[in-house]
Amino acid sequence: MTTSGARILAIDDTPANLMTLGSVLDGEFELQFATSGPAGVALALENPPDLILLDVMMPDVDGYETFRRLAAQPTLKDVPVIFVTAMNDFDSEVTGLQLGAADYITKPINVPIARHRIRNLIEREQLRKQVNLERSRLEQEVTRRINSEDLVRKLSMAVEQSPASVAITDLDARLEYVNPSFTLVTGYNQTEALRQNPRFLQSGQTCPATYQEMWSKLKAGQVWTGELINKRKSGEVYWVESQIAPIRDAKGSVTHYVAVNTDITARKLMEEEVRHLAFYDALTGLPNRRMLIDRLSQAMAASKRSGLYGALMFLDLDNFKPINDAHGHEVGDLLLIEVGRRLSSCLREMDTVARFGGDEFVVMLSELDANKALSTEQARGVAEKIRFSLALPYELALPPVHGEQRSTTLDYHCSASIGVVLFFSQEASPADILKSADAAMYGAKDAGRNAMRFYGDGGDALVSLAAN
Repeated sequence: MTTSGARILAIDDTPANLMTLGSVLDGEFELQFATSGPAGVALALENPPDLILLDVMMPDVDGYETFRRLAAQPTLKDVPVIFVTAMNDFDSEVTGLQLGAADYITKPINVPIARHRIRNLIEREQLRKQVNLERSRLEQEVTRRINSEDLVRKLSMAVEQSPASVAITDLDARLEYVNPSFTLVTGYNQTEALRQNPRFLQSGQTCPATYQEMWSKLKAGQVWTGELINKRKSGEVYWVESQIAPIRDAKGSVTHYVAVNTDITARKLMEEEVRHLAFYDALTGLPNRRMLIDRLSQAMAASKRSGLYGALMFLDLDNFKPINDAHGHEVGDLLLIEVGRRLSSCLREMDTVARFGGDEFVVMLSELDANKALSTEQARGVAEKIRFSLALPYELALPPVHGEQRSTTLDYHCSASIGVVLFFSQEASPADILKSADAAMYGAKDAGRNAMRFYGDGGDALVSLAAN
């Protein structure tokens, strides 16, 4: 399936942003632009697009109100909308997604991720339309009395040659028919599949509630649509988008069920890759800033429920720049990867280590103790363990240099300055906690580096952001 020629409508009150979007997307998509919400709604009604990119912050009628107006139009309510905004905070994303937006992209736009998301949404919409058209056609064909042998033959050939997997069961869910695509996707031939219950394809990874909803709808005579995680004969797990509908006889009684399944494994893997790029650091594989802030917000909410303290550590490598200057970024990257590995080895599974950018790392400890003094000592112990681990020598591989005779490894020493702050409940924002840990880290640097300091006056004294 191709997204080439798909029509995209961009609604943004800033012409410069529209020019930027145009330069990013032009050539692959047909673009339309509007500089206000009402103008965008009017343009969409005149020529409905395949996807809408909608700026949140606009005068008079903002993006959220514009979305509501679009959704109120019968011809536009199913058009996927991606909010595009510089508001890089969790609440803004939740607001947009709760309204029904398909996705949320923040500025400045990460072009590879934006393209992946736009392509995925357009492909999904195209597939949904195709499936709806195919289902409508099949329902018309099934409900119409077909006495013509030629028409029956054509229908049979269409199902046999369909790229989608088609299976028909009796009311006891025993397979009576499977098409060639079914055998190709599952790995089971017709002899192995017929008379079996389709549960032999289950991988155990689909939520049981999904099957309960499916059978509830089917027994009520309704069509069920959803996603299933199945297992091929080889043992390989795969994803399908499934549409299952009752088949009725001339009297309207349900006699069979027909399932049309599309293998969406490739799309799911691509979505996972995009999600990983959005939430994880590409170099170290650690959570990035966005993921950390999300986990910190969750940890603060959990702290309020449990009454247990948490701690945040801001780490900065003391002598990282010299290794880049002397040996290049390739060797510097090896050091950062090893630092990430050592940090992870010092923590519990419930804790988080993230790369914040450059040579800055953040460690979050959750569920310490209800006692502030004990939590302080626990955090101090982990911080000292980290400081000691990072100060151990690093043996890094040097890239070969043509014509030079030199050692293939570099013994390097690199310490870290660590700032620590406790947090409790939700009395402070994640940004405040990060700012305090950063300030404590600079206190450690001022104290001579390769040191650890808690946030508060006097350096060594702990001052929690929470109320006592």
